[in-house]
Amino acid sequence: MTKSIFIASAEPFTGKSVIALGLVNMLLGKTEKIGYFKPIISEQAPGKKERHIEAILDYFSLSIPYEDTYAFSRPQVLQFTEAENQGEMIDTIISKYKKLEDNYDFTVIEGSDFLGEGIAFEFESNAAIAKNLGAPVLAVVGGENKSTSQVVSAVLNILHNFETREVQVVGVIVNRVKPEQENDIKELLKMQIHESIMLSVIPWNKDLQSPTMKEICDALQAKLLFGEDALANQADNFVTGAMMLPNFLNHIKENVLIVTPGDRGDIIIGAIQANLSANYPKVAGIVLTAGTIPDEPVMRLIQGLQTVIPIMSVEKGTFETTTAIGAIHSRITADNKMKIGLAIDIFEKYVDVLALDERIITFQPRGITPHMFQYQLVKWAKNQKKHIVLPEGNDDRILKAAARLVSQQVVQLTILGDPSEVTASFKRLGLNPDMNDIQIVDPKASDKYDIYVDKLFELRKNKNVNQEMARDLMQDVSYFGTMMVYLGEADGMVSGAIHTTQHTIRPALQFIKTKPGVSIVSSIFFMCLPERVSIFGDCAVNPNPTADQLADIAISSAESSLMFGIEPRIAMLSYSSGASGEGEDVEKVREATRLVKLKRPDLKVEGPIQYDAAVDPIVGKQKLSGSEVAGKASVLIFPDLNTGNNTYKAVQRETGALAIGPMLQGLNKPVNDLSRGCTVDDIFNTVVITAIQCQQNG
Repeated sequence: MTKSIFIASAEPFTGKSVIALGLVNMLLGKTEKIGYFKPIISEQAPGKKERHIEAILDYFSLSIPYEDTYAFSRPQVLQFTEAENQGEMIDTIISKYKKLEDNYDFTVIEGSDFLGEGIAFEFESNAAIAKNLGAPVLAVVGGENKSTSQVVSAVLNILHNFETREVQVVGVIVNRVKPEQENDIKELLKMQIHESIMLSVIPWNKDLQSPTMKEICDALQAKLLFGEDALANQADNFVTGAMMLPNFLNHIKENVLIVTPGDRGDIIIGAIQANLSANYPKVAGIVLTAGTIPDEPVMRLIQGLQTVIPIMSVEKGTFETTTAIGAIHSRITADNKMKIGLAIDIFEKYVDVLALDERIITFQPRGITPHMFQYQLVKWAKNQKKHIVLPEGNDDRILKAAARLVSQQVVQLTILGDPSEVTASFKRLGLNPDMNDIQIVDPKASDKYDIYVDKLFELRKNKNVNQEMARDLMQDVSYFGTMMVYLGEADGMVSGAIHTTQHTIRPALQFIKTKPGVSIVSSIFFMCLPERVSIFGDCAVNPNPTADQLADIAISSAESSLMFGIEPRIAMLSYSSGASGEGEDVEKVREATRLVKLKRPDLKVEGPIQYDAAVDPIVGKQKLSGSEVAGKASVLIFPDLNTGNNTYKAVQRETGALAIGPMLQGLNKPVNDLSRGCTVDDIFNTVVITAIQCQQNG
């Protein structure tokens, strides 16, 4: 049974790194421990890490020591080749690989990059390494600047070359083809390669291939004058500023890089002003040539601006500079999370994952791990795209998460806020989300405002809410967003990045209300621990629930657990286990446990039980021998908010666990609250779980 796959190409710049990122992400959704190994890396400067290895280790938080991820640098391999001592090289590579094989369920091996001197020997080396490691090959063929016939020929050649070396190829991915070639290439190859080989074709994508301003600055060895905060800007094209300003402005395209001598103050100021204007596309940056910088008044003007695009200076002339820029090949690096996310999205969209999975996965997953859980959540959310309203359109974190959510096609979104301000913020943040999946609504200017006011008045008139009060309340984004959910014009709502929990959930409690048979709205956190995912409740809403309420919280948490694919084994936590303890607090938990068993005899529940007895198999067996829950609890119910909130935060901080939530449960329709200290990842994850809740509501 294979425990690895080898990603190989036969030429440079095939986009092999995109395939590696997508493959690691796919596999982490199937099993808990993935290894990554690149036998031969490019020569690195002292103290520097190979960029692609660093990106993969960092993005996926793989706990592999960097020195274990590679065997040799290219110059070292050349020395082995010149000394005709390839055998020792292969022995060392096998030894390093076996170390990973022993410690990881599956290892993704990536071949060398075909850069610099020694390209001729690289295919032979990669084929020999794959064969000696017993790893099947996933071949990547580049289609950039090739005709359809050239692409087909390249695929057949690489398959033939591996076949003659007795290396099994399980799949071929043709990358970076022109979109109009995609179908022709696929159909022609299907007729000429064996059906046992998975075939996928990925079209060229400018957002992946275009370099960032940081890459351009590094490649040109330029001196950065302004705009360090915007070096992540992407340059999709470039133009030389050598004409009069009015004519030059007509040549500005989206994400353009402007190359101009430093004494062209008119071009520089015009470009900066165009970038700020709503009537012109975004400017990526400016490269000043010939070693000249703007005159002092121009420099002083730029220094006084709040928003400045990257401006850098080079010694070479304009022609040499534009030639050098045209030769830059963008790389996916650890600091560019946007490109990494895009690479994964492209892999998932165009690669036949099911066919590939059938050929390379030969083992069964062992339980659910944090990354498996997150992978599965996003997959579930995508199965049935839901409409989520985000009331806090004036928060940058919300907008960043929104752009990521729609780029991955997870949900449709309504963002509440002034449309011009939200659009300007997207541009300021360098975001360009697909607006087909986003609508921006100003509650006060909405054509639904009066309808929502009348509905709120109708629902709350018995609670002394008059028409004028209803008009005031409906200007509040929480009330407006909740009314969208109530009327079915959105499926769910996520808020709380800048509002309190009470402000977020008060409207939901007033008119969405609780599900039949549920006495209390409560919350859970999904605690993604190193080896498992546990559910903690209630850690965010109810300060001191009664025994009846605690029982309902436990039952709601068990139902949420089932909804998200986790078998519920409920531990009703207290400061004593079993019958050993006495006192009012213990009796409350004991009574709550009895009520759970009475209401839901199908559920596995234990209580009162201490935390260590609930999660540690040895302690659990000592304190409650024979229990179905002790030592293996998956749903942990805390007796009060003080205990629950402090415990989840302590576990999160001390173990490095990812805490997803809080997720509110018990409402008729999903409304979820964020922490005001939330990150973009927190918002993303909360929207994903809200979408899944919406699916369960139908």
